[in-house]
Amino acid sequence: MATVKQIQLRLQRSKKKLTRLNKDVTATKGNIKKLESALKKAKAADKAKKKKPVVKKKPVAKKKSVAKKKPVAAAKVKKPVAKKKAATKRKAAKKKK
Repeated sequence: MATVKQIQLRLQRSKKKLTRLNKDVTATKGNIKKLESALKKAKAADKAKKKKPVVKKKPVAKKKSVAKKKPVAAAKVKKPVAKKKAATKRKAAKKKK
């Protein structure tokens, strides 16, 4: 059986070891918390990058030249002229009969 002094010595060593380990545990817990917060920030940054996809711009195509349309007023003028010619032909045909 161990003597009283041997037991006291072992007890003191165990207490010292326990206090040292407790300090290590608290330090490790602090490190874990820091790493977890850094991980959350990194994940949030990755999500932000994924939400905004990079859109490549398409090259701008050259515009084709478009033929100019005739003015609307000119088109209206021509229609009554055509009607007058038809009307004069009808009148001439009636006069001949």
